[in-house]
Amino acid sequence: MYTRFQEHLRKELADIEAAGLYKNERIIESAQGAEIMVKGKKCLNFCANNYLGLANNPELIEASKKGMDARGFGMASVRFICGCQDLHKKLEQKISEFFGTEDTILYAACFDANGGVFEPLLTDEDAIISDSLNHASIIDGVRLCKAQRYRYANADMEDLERQLQAAQKNRFRIIVTDGVFSMDGNVCPLDKIFELSKKYDAMVMVDESHSAGVVGKTGRGVTERYNLRGQIEILTGTLGKAFGGAMGGFTTGKKEIIDMLRQRSRPYLFSNSMAPGLVAAGIRMFELMSETNDLQDKLHENTEYFLRRMKEEGFDCKPSESAICAVMIYDAAKSQKYAMMMQEEGIFVTGFYYPVVPKGQARIRVQISAAHERIHLDKCIEAFKKVRKEIDG
Repeated sequence: MYTRFQEHLRKELADIEAAGLYKNERIIESAQGAEIMVKGKKCLNFCANNYLGLANNPELIEASKKGMDARGFGMASVRFICGCQDLHKKLEQKISEFFGTEDTILYAACFDANGGVFEPLLTDEDAIISDSLNHASIIDGVRLCKAQRYRYANADMEDLERQLQAAQKNRFRIIVTDGVFSMDGNVCPLDKIFELSKKYDAMVMVDESHSAGVVGKTGRGVTERYNLRGQIEILTGTLGKAFGGAMGGFTTGKKEIIDMLRQRSRPYLFSNSMAPGLVAAGIRMFELMSETNDLQDKLHENTEYFLRRMKEEGFDCKPSESAICAVMIYDAAKSQKYAMMMQEEGIFVTGFYYPVVPKGQARIRVQISAAHERIHLDKCIEAFKKVRKEIDG
């Protein structure tokens, strides 16, 4: 059997490569940061989710070491079998305080949080109304649930209202959206979503993975941006992006929802608890964010500067209220060529193309960090200009 299957896979892989869609992984030979080492050469990293520059933060590293010294390397079991440590409960409390919610549950990753949130809460009597550009983890989580599925065009409130009207026959309804859509960088119109949820008796869930730490005056996400702290039923998020860039996810929100997830959410029940070192670093990270707003302020300044300068140079960039700047290339093979040539100029970026984005919408997704200095941003812009000239003439 495998001989035939092997030939099938080889043909599929050859077709992917021929179409210019083959994904090659590049190897980083240093710690994550604004500057990294790739193939023995120093590069500026503009494709990490390291929005606040905390991935190599000395205080988080030290907190992680102390956490391991005090509580060991790993938990070696799941929470309902052998419990959790005091550190886990403290981190859950810190997350709840940060977002202004009632309770929090930890997961190994936000993919698990999104994958495990719908099935324990909803049945085939209920409805999930999901934004068309929601993350793959939300899509997979919806697939695991028997609730009826409705989809609305990205951030299109007229279409959302139509779907809510169609879902009035269902028992319970929940609107699901990313806080920041990771490919375009746009922020969901949560104020309008919230108003529609009240009008049509629906709950709301927001994935804050790309918005927490970034959006809002103090980085507390889209609920802060729209003055809705504590009013949204479910928020999910990750510690793997702005919050230190390691591992770990969470769902935070209404107490009864979190309690039911502890009883029935399969990724929570059947996955090991987060490692003590990661949890200790997470606690320190939330403490840092409560002590100062300097990193958020610098991130916002960097993003505004980069977008303004790129547009002045004639690049086609999607509007963004986040740290994601989509530089549109439109052609998949060309986006890969851009990324390769940018790396030769010492700029580490990635071309995104189908199926990650729709066909004909290939782009370089530039991700700005508080770790970037103005000289880094200028070097990236100059590299874009040079590569454009070499490719387009």
